[in-house]
Amino acid sequence: MAFRASVLTLYPEMFPGHLGFSLAGKAMERGQWSLDTVQIRDFATDRHRTVDDTPAGGGAGMVLKPDILARAIDSASENDTRPRLLMSPRGRPLTQQRVRELAAGDGVTIVCGRFEGVDQRVIEARGLEEVSIGDYVLSGGEPAALIVLDAIVRILPGVMGNDLSGLHESFEGGLLEHPHYTRPQEWEGREIPAILTSGNHGAIEKWRHQEAVRLTRERRPDLLEKG
Repeated sequence: MAFRASVLTLYPEMFPGHLGFSLAGKAMERGQWSLDTVQIRDFATDRHRTVDDTPAGGGAGMVLKPDILARAIDSASENDTRPRLLMSPRGRPLTQQRVRELAAGDGVTIVCGRFEGVDQRVIEARGLEEVSIGDYVLSGGEPAALIVLDAIVRILPGVMGNDLSGLHESFEGGLLEHPHYTRPQEWEGREIPAILTSGNHGAIEKWRHQEAVRLTRERRPDLLEKG
């Protein structure tokens, strides 16, 4: 069964974006995954197609209305077992482990927030899993949704061609990835480390692991603490 992604957004024209190119685009052409968008505004009932209102209790910004967003979610994923994600800076940080869990399923529904936020009641009532891609704030959830889908699609079976490619990357095994080199042997006075051209595959794997540990300790010691 092909992986099926549904994205709820006020800007469906932003999709598939970069996912229409390269590996993801070719995989979509082959039918390995599909993407459909749902215009949230289509579920508004007034002639102005209003989707937001002022926050209860006062304050700046506007909030996406629960009734309208709920109708959009129900339309896209009623009687559907796919996880429902809400892109949100207050969500749990996306991890490679969570990406692999999502890729192992039959699809995902992603809600792209806008304005000040989403009414908490629809988050609870529709079981939305809040997901963050980093400690910063975007104008809306669309770029974040594209990143989540990019991470998922690239590890779907057969998308990368060599499925082993996805097993030797940063965050797989709890470490950052080791440095990479290729020809020419010497460039601007810098040589490829001799160990990589030695032909000793056991020594090469040991060097790569040591370098991965070193880089992780220098740049992301929190990953080692988790391990």
